[in-house]
Amino acid sequence: MKEITAKELKALMDAKADFQLIDVREEYEYDDVNINGLLIPMGEALERASEIDKNKQVVVHCRSGKRSASVIAALESQMGYTNLYNLNGGIMAYLEEFGG
Repeated sequence: MKEITAKELKALMDAKADFQLIDVREEYEYDDVNINGLLIPMGEALERASEIDKNKQVVVHCRSGKRSASVIAALESQMGYTNLYNLNGGIMAYLEEFGG
């Protein structure tokens, strides 16, 4: 599974790179703090896969990186995605590095 660090994600954001950010946490977690990703809770990821771009880099994150890794594994094995990157350490790593 491909991974991206918080620093690499911040660099993509700062460069306004053409990528998609997917947040697979629950709505209450997203409402508490988010980094402007598209909210697709883990349990909805397969049924909402059409909302996830197959033609550009997609960074998937959750709180710590475990749920997003599970979502990526499912999307890769069941839907044929090859462009997904897991945010190493999740939003917690991002917030620790850059605040929020």
